[in-house]
Formats: sequence, C-alpha cells, structure tokens
Amino acid sequence: MQNGQYTENGKFASWVMRIAHNLIIDHHRLRQSTVMISNDDSDGALLNNASLAVDENREREMIDTQTMNEVKTLIRLLPEAQREVVLMRFYKDLSFKEIAEQTHVSINTALGRMRYALINMRKLAKQYDIHLAV
Repeated sequence: MQNGQYTENGKFASWVMRIAHNLIIDHHRLRQSTVMISNDDSDGALLNNASLAVDENREREMIDTQTMNEVKTLIRLLPEAQREVVLMRFYKDLSFKEIAEQTHVSINTALGRMRYALINMRKLAKQYDIHLAV
C-alpha cells in the first residue's frame, strides 16, 4: 500500500482480510483490561511462576478465531448480492471476471458490489462497535 492506496502487487483478498484482521486485533487490544497482580502478598516470585505465563500461540489462536467470527458475522449481515461476491472472492478465490460470469452480471457490477460490500461492512462494524475503519 502506498499513500493509502491499494497496489496490485498481491491478492486483493489477502490485503482486505489483513486489514480487517489487524483492525479487529487493535479493537480487542483497546478493550482488553489490564490485570494487576501484586507480589507483596506472595510467598514466591510471581515473575517465575509458570502458571501465570501467557501462551502466545493460544492467544494468537483466540484472536484469530474471534477475528474470523466477527468478519463472518459482518458478511452474514450484508445484502445477498454483496455477500455472494464477498464469499466468491475471499473464500473461493475467484477473479472478478469469474464472479461476473457465475452471477451473470458485468465485471463492473461485480466490482461495484464488492465496493459496496466493503463500505457496508465498515458501517456494520461501527454499528456493532467493531473497529475496522482504515
């Protein structure tokens, strides 16, 4: 991405999903409350307690699962024509030409539906307090 614009170096679907993923992670980090643990009342050193260690892989898995669930929820809330284009593009990895052929519309119509789907997903994310805005 250069100057806030998409460049055609990679897959559009990957680019959009990465943006959605990162924004949902940011959202959860902002909402996450900090847990304070005092070492004053402890017999041993808390920093050496293995039971308090965070499993980063498990945390990443939980964040990824939550992110995908929220994106799927947003997709389910889209109008049928927009949802169809999003699913075909992101989950079936079809080109816009293939989407246009399968849905019996022009390529411009398929592109327009994707554009409006992304706009609607941003609105829905705001409505449901999921921070996806770029």
